[in-house]
Amino acid sequence: MKYYIIAGEASGDLHGSNLIKQLKIQDPSAQIQCWGGDLMKAAGAQLVKHYRDLAFMGFAEVIKNLPTILGNLSFCKKDIFDFQPDVLILIDYPGFNLRIAEWAKQQGFKVVYYIAPQVWAWKANRVKKMKQCIDLMLCILPFEKNYFKEQWNWEVNYVGHPLIEVIEEFKVSHPSEPKQIVALLPGSRKQEIAKKLPIMLSVASYFPDYEFVVAKAPGQEDQFYEPFLAGQTNVKVVKDSTYALLMQSSAALVTSGTATLETALFSVPEVVCYKGSNISYQIARRLVKIKYISLVNLIMDKEIVKELIQDELNTANLVQALNSILKNNQAQEILKEEYSKLYQLLSAGGHASKNASNLIMQFLQPSII
Repeated sequence: MKYYIIAGEASGDLHGSNLIKQLKIQDPSAQIQCWGGDLMKAAGAQLVKHYRDLAFMGFAEVIKNLPTILGNLSFCKKDIFDFQPDVLILIDYPGFNLRIAEWAKQQGFKVVYYIAPQVWAWKANRVKKMKQCIDLMLCILPFEKNYFKEQWNWEVNYVGHPLIEVIEEFKVSHPSEPKQIVALLPGSRKQEIAKKLPIMLSVASYFPDYEFVVAKAPGQEDQFYEPFLAGQTNVKVVKDSTYALLMQSSAALVTSGTATLETALFSVPEVVCYKGSNISYQIARRLVKIKYISLVNLIMDKEIVKELIQDELNTANLVQALNSILKNNQAQEILKEEYSKLYQLLSAGGHASKNASNLIMQFLQPSII
């Protein structure tokens, strides 16, 4: 069978690669063409376009790069049409993927969506069109199944969270060795790194007994980070070692997104950091309908980890928040208990990649016969 898979971010590349491995177990002669990254390519897919060429964050940035985005959409449609897949599998990345889904359905392609767009946060009006153009929806957050059923009368599938299997596998082969290390996870896109990393680094001098270690994004070149690191004494960088870094860290400063959940699943105390362009932030504040910005707090429906957003993300606030999670034993114990509850909640869904692959194969069964 022929599969066309589109992921537009580092997290999508990770989850896409594990899905590809499971698809190949069930369909060893599968032909897979993808938009994604090095992990999906290593798993056996033919890489058409790398996600680092697709990543634009925030409203202002998207508008500025609109010609490039429209060009990517046009190229993607042509490539899908030329490949003629048996199924199109879209992974997260809704701004791009939902446009492709609508077009693909009109062309008669079967459409599977893995990792649902976060319409419970904003743009809920997308759901009506999603129901029309998505044949099989696979969700990874436990509350999403009820949300789609109760709010939209749409039966979707909860497959478990794919990070559970990834982190479980990593922990088996890497012993935990917490040291005097603070991990800095400033994100994967140039714009967000440039906004947040300088503020994260500004607290290093206040904690001379700790080593601050920056996790470089897999899609970014080394020289991009050099100007930010100039003059720092207790700071170093690592590449392609984020999980190993978290296994050794006493605390972490983490940009909002999947990394907040990864950090929690490694049981590392964290402060969540978000800062965007002022225009993008002002628009988002008016449109987004969620109480929290981190997945950890959203899933648990309460503030477990401290969030510093926009103007709150400054050196003084960050020093205070980091002091709390490094030196307050009671706060650390409470946090670990909440992390344990979070882990149990997400692991109850089972092996996400295997579940997703099984559901895709069941969906395609008439074609196989």
